[in-house]
Amino acid sequence: QVQLVESGGGSVRAGDSLRLACTVSGGTSIRTVMGWFRQAPGKERVFVASIRWSGIGTEYADSIKGRFTMSRDNAKNTVYLQMNSLKPDDTAVYYCALRQIGGPFDYWGQGTQVTVSS
Repeated sequence: QVQLVESGGGSVRAGDSLRLACTVSGGTSIRTVMGWFRQAPGKERVFVASIRWSGIGTEYADSIKGRFTMSRDNAKNTVYLQMNSLKPDDTAVYYCALRQIGGPFDYWGQGTQVTVSS
């Protein structure tokens, strides 16, 4: 049974930083890809970033490039999303997700709220 648990959300001011964490239990291998998505109020869930469990092949959405960094700590079974220079437009529920190479993201965490005020 794969379980993903996010943490680290909160309320901050524009320009501040936050680090989200997602701890994974079960289901990881060299073929695993971890992703971060976000869903703003009234909008669809969108891709933010992804990384292979091997650490190779990090991808980012254009809207957050240069501000967000995704990383992983295999020893802790945890992936992180370091978010710097936060903007009000970054306000959303952030979800961690898992897939295997070639497959869809089919495991999801419960989400963590990030609120950025101006």
